[in-house]
Amino acid sequence: WTFLGAIGFSFVSLIFQTVVPKILMNAINTITQGDEAAIRPIVVSVLVIGVLAGVTSYLSRRFLFTTAYNVESDLRNLMYEHLTWLSFSFYDRVQSGQLISRANSDIRSVQMYSTFAPMILVQCLNGAIAFVFMLAIDWQLALIVMTVMPLLYVIGIRMREVMFPISWITQARLADVATIVDENVNGVRVVKSFAQEEAEINRLADASERVAWAYIKDSNLRATWAPWMQNLPQIGLTLVLFFGGWMVIDGHLGVGSILAFNSYLLMLQAPFMMLGQLVMMGQRAKASAERIFEILDERPSVRTRPGAFDLENVRGEIELTNVRFGYADGPDIVNDLSFHIEAGETVALVGRTGSGKSTVARLLDRFYDVREGTITIDGTELRDVTLPSLRANVGVVLDEPFLFSVSIAENIAYGRQDATQADVEDAARRANAHEFIGKLPEGYATIVGERGVKLWRTSLCALLFPSSKMMPMACCQRKPQSAWPTWHLS
Repeated sequence: WTFLGAIGFSFVSLIFQTVVPKILMNAINTITQGDEAAIRPIVVSVLVIGVLAGVTSYLSRRFLFTTAYNVESDLRNLMYEHLTWLSFSFYDRVQSGQLISRANSDIRSVQMYSTFAPMILVQCLNGAIAFVFMLAIDWQLALIVMTVMPLLYVIGIRMREVMFPISWITQARLADVATIVDENVNGVRVVKSFAQEEAEINRLADASERVAWAYIKDSNLRATWAPWMQNLPQIGLTLVLFFGGWMVIDGHLGVGSILAFNSYLLMLQAPFMMLGQLVMMGQRAKASAERIFEILDERPSVRTRPGAFDLENVRGEIELTNVRFGYADGPDIVNDLSFHIEAGETVALVGRTGSGKSTVARLLDRFYDVREGTITIDGTELRDVTLPSLRANVGVVLDEPFLFSVSIAENIAYGRQDATQADVEDAARRANAHEFIGKLPEGYATIVGERGVKLWRTSLCALLFPSSKMMPMACCQRKPQSAWPTWHLS
């Protein structure tokens, strides 16, 4: 409704604008006839129409921008929701920087197009109405003006063909830069440990140069084609001045009529002059939309099959029978594996790196589906139960621990949103972490920072100053005046 309201108000605003030249034509003709009494109502009517046009234009833009930003928000939420349902195999082959780029710059391109394209399309409708008024003033002159329009159409088609490939390349190379930045931020400790700062800077510089090349190529294409789109309509204005001036001199048209005709011609030219910008924005939005839908069209390789039921009252009896598994199209990591674990039994899988120990753990939580064989919990095959209920009953500690930038209590209770403070402390005691957490300045409310970096610094301060309860707070003090979070030892 907001979008329809925006289009409706925009159309009404443009209708008001198309009426003004007609009124001015009558005013000029009235002035030339010496009728002074008729001038005042014409001036008042133009003023009223101008105010109404301004109000409707304001409402149109407000509703249109509201719609466009809601579209952007919905697309971003839709994409994130879809990403949460995709399987591990998808993340094994797609770089996180690519996903970040598509969720930001690509969605922004679509949002910009959804903002300006309706405005330009309404301008095209306004041009059609202006052409009707031009026909009413003098149909022969109107047809003469339209002789340049087919050429504009041909140039617009050609421009669209050359702009799309470079738009796709630009968005893809922006995603490459985002990938490099993401990897360097997350792997900054590895980069510094191996003194590879200069190599990573050069790597980013190369990627930035590729983006710059794409932008320059895009600019060259714009510089080549945009002037044609913007200046060809001026030929129509030249024809009006030539033939229209001759008709005024010959007495076939009044001065007011030729001025009104010129005003309508400018309205007719406006959408064609903006058509180049619309084509360029449209091709970038098209490339971005295809990149977005590449993600949205992905389907999880591990899904809950129809008729699956919730896994309840779990005892913990696990059995693998003739299991065979390999990642993607690669060789088998696990081949003909069978074992049985009783409920409450503790079993350790021992082997060299890459032998498949972590893979077996991932299969138990059905992060991947086996190629052959079966895995059962309490006699129930994993593919017969719903994924949320399975993962709610199987606890997995992955090889790479991950901490969210929230409090310690929230990280501990992440898998159980209904956990009480007593439950959190009990879990910490079982992990032998309760005593350490109790020594922190804010206890369980301590914010751990990205990947636990603040927690590491806080524990370092506690080791440096074990005899003071206040020293960890002082040594890990944040400078509020700094634009970026900075920490120092006092």
